[in-house]
Amino acid sequence: MSQTLYKSPFSRAYWRCAAADSRKLRTLVFSALMVAACVALGYLKSVPVVNNIRVSWGFLARALCALVGGPVNALVFGAVEDTVGYLMDPTEGYNPFYIFTTMLGVFTYALFLYRAEVTVLRVFLAKLATNLQNVFLGGLGTYLWYSGGKGYGVIVAGSAVKNAIMLPVQTIMLVLLFGALLPILHRMGFLPNQASRLKLWKRPEWFRRKKTQKEGKAAPWEG
Repeated sequence: MSQTLYKSPFSRAYWRCAAADSRKLRTLVFSALMVAACVALGYLKSVPVVNNIRVSWGFLARALCALVGGPVNALVFGAVEDTVGYLMDPTEGYNPFYIFTTMLGVFTYALFLYRAEVTVLRVFLAKLATNLQNVFLGGLGTYLWYSGGKGYGVIVAGSAVKNAIMLPVQTIMLVLLFGALLPILHRMGFLPNQASRLKLWKRPEWFRRKKTQKEGKAAPWEG
């Protein structure tokens, strides 16, 4: 596979690469497996954090699919995963709004993780962004369809507390998952070389240039 990494998603080359990867058979197969994983993880008992706040498991498979498949594939995956999840457990009404929020969440993971050096900081920022979406967009969905008379501000405030508490727990879960699976996914050909292991952080470009220049200077006694 191509070893190209991108500093940001704001380039044509990035989106050409994402579009090409979304059409590859191995990406489609991996995405199908992650859809199945999301459905299966939905049946696992959620993790209690505090009071009635519990962390579910599905976000782990969504983040993995975003990491491998990229943002173009993420949109398709989000729509399929949400629809399949409903069909497997149609206890509540089918709401297209939540297809949109699922698609946006996986898309956001991909913007942070796809074709990038995966660091703990990137994982945290990706989870922070998706949790903010949960607060404001998820709160909007709850207000429009399931508010029971509660105002939007009340729903958002409650969701903000919940997601703030879940953020460090979910980040740790993602860090442990990526730390274990990045080398395996690299050996299987899903990830570029520089994304083969989880890093604490990425050194700034100016720091690396300074280190290279320092190492390149020969000592006075060296010919």
